[in-house]
Amino acid sequence: MGRLSLMRIVCLGDLLLDVIVRLDEPLAFGADALAQTNAGAGGQAANVAAWTAALGADARFVGKRADDAGGRVVDDQLRARGVEVVGPIVSGHNGVVVSLVGPDGDRTMASDRGVAPDLEPRDLDAAWFADADVLHLSGYSLMRSPIDASALHAAKVARNGGARVSVDLSAWTRIRDFGPAAFRARLEELEPDLVFANEPEWEIVGGAYALARTSVIKRGARGIRVVGECSAELPAQAANVVDATGAGDALAAGFLVGGPELALATAARCISQLGTMP
Repeated sequence: MGRLSLMRIVCLGDLLLDVIVRLDEPLAFGADALAQTNAGAGGQAANVAAWTAALGADARFVGKRADDAGGRVVDDQLRARGVEVVGPIVSGHNGVVVSLVGPDGDRTMASDRGVAPDLEPRDLDAAWFADADVLHLSGYSLMRSPIDASALHAAKVARNGGARVSVDLSAWTRIRDFGPAAFRARLEELEPDLVFANEPEWEIVGGAYALARTSVIKRGARGIRVVGECSAELPAQAANVVDATGAGDALAAGFLVGGPELALATAARCISQLGTMP
C-alpha cells in the first residue's frame, strides 16, 4: 500500500508470540476438537505498530524481548513488516498469548507476558521518542512495574517533542484486579490526548472522556462512538468475521493514521483473517 502519511507512531509495550486457535467445533474435554491455528508475532503495542506500517506511516516499536526461540521469531517477523524494533534483548522467556476463537469469531485470551513488563526507564533512549508524532501506549504497560515508570517517562519525553499520547485501556479484567480507581489515577497522571476503550473497559473506569480530549469507544459489530472535540457514532464496516483477535489494535492504528473511517476499514480487514497482524 502506498504511503498515506509521513507521521511517525511509536508504540511502547509487548511483543509476544500469538498462538491463535480457531475452533471448527465445540471443545470436547478429554478428547480432540478440529481447529485452525496460527502462530506469529503479536502483542497489543506490536500489533498497532504493524498495522501502522501497513497503512503507510513510520512505525517504531519499543519493548523488552527475550533471547529465546520465541523472542527471535517475533522480533524477525515484526521487522519484516517494516517496523523499526528497539529496546533490550535479555535472557529469559518471551511472552506468549493463546487466543481461543469460536466459530463466530469471538475470542478468549490467556496471556503470559514473559519479560515484557521488566522494561525499565534506564533501558530507554530519549531519541526513540523525541521524533514521534504519536506515542501509543498499551494499558497493560500502566499496570505492572517497572514498565509503568517507563511508559510515564516515555510520555514525558515524547510530549516535550510535540507528540500526542494515546492509550488503549486494555482488558477490563486486568483493570479490575489492579483497581479501577488506581488505574484511573494513573491515566490522570499520564494525561493522554486520546483514549481507546471497549465498552467494559469504558464502564469500569467510569467513562474515560474526562481523561482525554478524544475517546474512542469500540463497540464491536456496532462500530465506534467518538467522544470529545468531534463526537460521532459510526457503524462497523461489513466483513466476513473470521477472527476478532487484534481488531481493536488495527482500529487504533487506522484512527491514529487517518481517523475514524480508516479505523473502521482497518478493523474490517483484521477480522476477515486469522491472526492479529496484516
